[in-house]
Amino acid sequence: MGKSAPLSRTERIIALIVASAFFMEQLDSTIIATALPAMAVSLNADPVRMNFAMTAYLLSLAAFIPISGKIADRFGTRNTFRGAIALFVISSVLCGLAQNLPWLIAARLLQGASGAMMVPVGRLILLRSVEKSQLVTAMSWVLFPAMVGPAVGPLIGGFITTYLSWHWVFFINVPIGLAGMLLATRHIPDIRSHAASAPFDYAGFVLSATCLACIVVGLEGLGHGGVSATSLSLLAAAAACALAYRYHARRHQHPVLDFSLMRIPSFGIGMRGGFLYRAAYGSFPFLMPLMLQLGFGLSAAESGAITFAGAVGGLVMKAISIRFLRAFGYRNVMIWNGLLSVGFLALCGAFRPEWPLYAIYLMLLLGGLSRSLQFNVYGTIVYADIPPPRMSAATSLATINQQLTAALGIGLAALVLDTSRYALGHTDVTLTDFSVAFAMMASLGALAALYARRLPLDAGSELSGKK
Repeated sequence: MGKSAPLSRTERIIALIVASAFFMEQLDSTIIATALPAMAVSLNADPVRMNFAMTAYLLSLAAFIPISGKIADRFGTRNTFRGAIALFVISSVLCGLAQNLPWLIAARLLQGASGAMMVPVGRLILLRSVEKSQLVTAMSWVLFPAMVGPAVGPLIGGFITTYLSWHWVFFINVPIGLAGMLLATRHIPDIRSHAASAPFDYAGFVLSATCLACIVVGLEGLGHGGVSATSLSLLAAAAACALAYRYHARRHQHPVLDFSLMRIPSFGIGMRGGFLYRAAYGSFPFLMPLMLQLGFGLSAAESGAITFAGAVGGLVMKAISIRFLRAFGYRNVMIWNGLLSVGFLALCGAFRPEWPLYAIYLMLLLGGLSRSLQFNVYGTIVYADIPPPRMSAATSLATINQQLTAALGIGLAALVLDTSRYALGHTDVTLTDFSVAFAMMASLGALAALYARRLPLDAGSELSGKK
């Protein structure tokens, strides 16, 4: 197979529009973290209860992702994507105008629902707009915001809250969203699918939405509050809903989440391996800033600046990832680069205050390069063999997989930190506990690399262009 042609101007514009929407959604999942204390004062609310503003967004996001593909099939990709951006802008304004905590939570629920439409539908637009041989290059533009958004969110939120006001944490979405709507109207194709004629699975939606919401909120509570009766009850409820959905889906002709796609080798292996790998690296935005602040005594701004080095590495890799895949193929990259990247993750646990700062920056930069390539690999291999009529179902499952692993990574990392602290007899978390946590999460990522051995040697050859 020869070298693929570069993206056309229209394809680049579509990729950038989708990437901007992804960045906006990812940014809003973390940007309010540093603004919560100021918001609590302004809204006359208990600072501890302000965490519900973040949880509400994640809950709604998880609950509505399963139906995003169905809505796009019925109303068209352009209308759905443009409508999702419009709803995101409106909900952002409502968040900025909030007069009390219940108002803010309601607006954040609406914001999460619109974000649930933007992300998978944006990915679906890209899948239906470019050739498979160009998908890796196009997707690299889209997947980069998924790594950068959570990293820069707290930095931007802190700056806006300090020098403007917390309201602008939400109002900043207005000009971005309006520009996105205009560009979407001009450049996004309006694609519909015959799958829209299938009857909607209402029971499946309720079960899947409840399951996903319980998982996300349960893991979020585990990550920020430790093991509690509430978190365990939510995770138990999620397991019960998952079992009920499995029973239901086997008897419904058109289930809202089509897990029969897992029988396609490239999709099934990509989903399972991607789940393990993303869970491992989902812990990084939680562990690294916390270690730099608690273990090194750095400020939030200083730790954020150091952590951002990994995002810089990802920006560089965005332009060259296709060359690695063309040279080595998906299977080899998923195995060997996977092991390399989790090696860098484990190495983070060896950082100490006496290390030269340039050495830490270098390790994070190299780790960011490797991590970005692996994210791009898992973000594209799942679509290698999906037939066009099933693309919307595949994007829904892939997006859910991505959303759950971020919460799972934080929850597991927090659990390991607490377990290590108690096992070693520490009152407070120490650098040794962080070393244990990084090592444990890296071992999880190593399992993903080993699992990739099940992939055929020629898997994804149409995407990579490898002969």
